[in-house]
Amino acid sequence: MTINPMDFYDVRGLLSDEEQTVQDTVARFVDDKVIPVIGECFEHGRFPSELVPEIAALGLLGSSIDGYGCAGLNGVSYGLICQELERGDSGIRSFVSVQSSLVMYPIFTFGSDEQKQRWLPAMAQGEAIGCFGLTEPHGGSDPSNMKTVAKKQGGDWVLNGAKMWITNGTIADVAVVWAATDDGVKGFLVEKGMDGYTAPEIKHKMSLRASVTSSLFFDNVRVPEANVLPGVTGLKGPLSCLTQARYGITWGAIGAAQDCLKTVLDYTETRELFGRPLNRTQTVQRRMADMSRRITTAQLLSLQLGRLKDAGRLKPDQVSMAKWNNVRMAIDIARDARDILGGAGISVEYSPIRHGLNLESVITYEGTETVHELVIGKALTGHNAF
Repeated sequence: MTINPMDFYDVRGLLSDEEQTVQDTVARFVDDKVIPVIGECFEHGRFPSELVPEIAALGLLGSSIDGYGCAGLNGVSYGLICQELERGDSGIRSFVSVQSSLVMYPIFTFGSDEQKQRWLPAMAQGEAIGCFGLTEPHGGSDPSNMKTVAKKQGGDWVLNGAKMWITNGTIADVAVVWAATDDGVKGFLVEKGMDGYTAPEIKHKMSLRASVTSSLFFDNVRVPEANVLPGVTGLKGPLSCLTQARYGITWGAIGAAQDCLKTVLDYTETRELFGRPLNRTQTVQRRMADMSRRITTAQLLSLQLGRLKDAGRLKPDQVSMAKWNNVRMAIDIARDARDILGGAGISVEYSPIRHGLNLESVITYEGTETVHELVIGKALTGHNAF
């Protein structure tokens, strides 16, 4: 029997029929709609917003939520969605991750009935877009050093501060913004058009160019009490959202790496040097074998992580290990694939340079490698070394 180069250990054989159907459906969408346009989008710094209605129609927004027009899929299915989308581009997966894990999840988990009814069906249908405001210009990996504040004035809250590197910010109809209050950190639903709220797009990026990245500024923004998430106070709110999103990232990185390996396999089959195709040389075969080994390890990590999630036994420390391992795996493969392609590797015609540049952001956002190493170190020793 022939081994599938993209699935060396037949991880697909461990999936349920429903999980396989989800993967196949998203894979077709990526092949038919994303890959044909994504190189041009990346080159020109354009988010392909025309794909949002179909993404929504496939049930990919808030896919793990039950009710409110959402698909109610399990965690492994959500992971497979992320894997296939990032095989297309990290920017497409980031859009879905933010909408699903960082906006719909906190509204579903911590929101009022009115907030859920207002936002979740519209977001599932792609009629409303959301963003997640936690990272600040000076804060980075230390969300406890939060400068954005909200003060109670009568029946409203007045919000002041800024957020940075916010995916979807400029196109968002609502921002889940985390701010310090006298009672602790709270989540606020800040709506487009509120006085004092602006969300300019960040330009001149060399990464995630097919994604909208923004700053958020709050200048005495008056937010009604009805727009406060009532179900949580403290950093456990935003950190629990990040755990959901990081879980999806562990799968997404696999898709980017698989696309890089496939590109190299195809290229070295026909590229000849010194009288023979590149794929018949020991050096290239060894490098591709190492890519396959590392992708396979990452697949098994994420699948087990998904099974733990679906069994209700997932721990944030375990997500940290997979995020650290899998994104490092993917960025190393993207760089090596670009090198194997030689001069052709710097062209947008081939995906590894695009994946590699995107992964420079993915390896940084939602916890740098150092942060995840220290999370695991604390889990092993019981001592906080931050």
